[in-house]
Formats: sequence, C-alpha cells, structure tokens
Amino acid sequence: MKNAVALWTSLGVVAGITTACTQLPMESNVASQAGLRAATITSRAPDESGYESRPPRDPNGIARYYHGRQIAHVMGHEGADWLERDERTREEGTDALLKELHLKPTDTVADIGAGTGFFSFRMAPLVPQGRVLAVDIQPEMITELNQRKLKNKLRNVEPVLGTTTDPHLPASEVDVVLIVDAYHEFDHPREMGQAIRQALRPGTGRLALVEYRAEDVDVPIKPIHKMTVEQARKEMAAVGLEFVEVRETLPQQHLLLFRRPL
Repeated sequence: MKNAVALWTSLGVVAGITTACTQLPMESNVASQAGLRAATITSRAPDESGYESRPPRDPNGIARYYHGRQIAHVMGHEGADWLERDERTREEGTDALLKELHLKPTDTVADIGAGTGFFSFRMAPLVPQGRVLAVDIQPEMITELNQRKLKNKLRNVEPVLGTTTDPHLPASEVDVVLIVDAYHEFDHPREMGQAIRQALRPGTGRLALVEYRAEDVDVPIKPIHKMTVEQARKEMAAVGLEFVEVRETLPQQHLLLFRRPL
C-alpha cells in the first residue's frame, strides 16, 4: 500500500492525512466531507509528468490525478485489521500469489506498502539466503513490523521507513518488488515508479503489481481502489518499466509483471 497518514501532505490530500480509508464499497461520511472540502481546489491541466490537479470526482480520492487516474486516499495504520483479516487468504488467494512470484532462496525482495507485514513474513521463509525489505512510510507500521519480526524470529525481514517519493531501496540490487493493493494510493506514483525502476536489477529485476480488477464489476471493492490492465501498463511504461505479462490466477486481482530493461 497498500503508505502514510501523517506524512501524506502534498497537493490534494485534505482529510486523508487524518483518517484511514477503507476499500469496501460503503462510503464513509469522513471521506465524503473530505471530498467536499477538496472540491474548492483550482484545476490545473496535466503537465509532462502526467499529473493533474482538479476537484475529486470520487470523495474517496484526492484532488490529484495521474495519467487520468484519480489517486485514492491512503489506508492508514488504523486499517491494520483489514490487512490481517482471517478471510484474506481465501478472498485474495494469497498462497497462490506467493507461488506465482517464483522466488529463489537468494532473492532480495521489497514489499512496498508492507503495512503489518502480511506478505513480508510469508515471503521470508522462501528466501532463506536472501532478505525481505518491508517498506512503509508510516512509523506506526514500522513499529508493528519490528514487533512482529521479533515475535516470528525472522532475521531476514528488514523494516524500511520510506517516504512518499522514495522507498529507500538499494540501487540495482532488488530481484522482486511486490506491491499489493497499495500502488493506487501512492501520492507520487511517478517518483515512486522511477525509484522502483532504479532499485531493480537491470534485465532481471521484476515488479509484481497486484491490484483489484477494475474491469470486473463483481469485485466488491470501491472503484477508486481498482485498476485496469491498460491503466497499469500506461503508468509503468511512463517510468521505463517493460510489461511482461498479466496473470489472472487470483480470485479478484490482476497480477501484472513488469521488468527493468538492461
């Protein structure tokens, strides 16, 4: 992500810095009020970066758009229970997702928007000679990750406090970057995409982008928390990542694979 509540202070974030965002279809009164206040923001046409500022069409998003897509409010640390819900494995096919990553024992993996570490701690045993960089920009989540690391005794999980523009990953050393249901909430997707590209190993480094399928109206998630394959490919191409394939083996989400070219 799923990324900070307190640190998301750039253009367009009105109430998102003080309230968690849920992904379920039911709208929250707080999010609706935030949208009304944000509607006073003056529109600004998109520039060469792909960003555009205009009033939010969806109250669950901010007044900022990227390549035509409205950026969603972040799910803050208050929504941690949603990440660890009992039914998540069944609803999202998380075991199948881990298999689809084809991790090698020596891989360096970055879990961006790690949150409570749902995936970080499941990937750690799969890379016993490697490491998992569990990135989040919420200090509360980093505290939670460190506590769970001690509890689970998994030394190869390394919590990393990132920012809204930089995940603070080592250059050209990461084999797999995993982003699950978080990219659509990135306040600076262009800058984050560029930083991810630089972190991946040239030629072999892969980005596994997981987002709820916007093409499927039966997926019970708010539209702003979904993405189409077309939109994802457009945004990744804009930062120089090459599309590899999309795998539709998960119950509700796309698994899109990209790589850093040589």
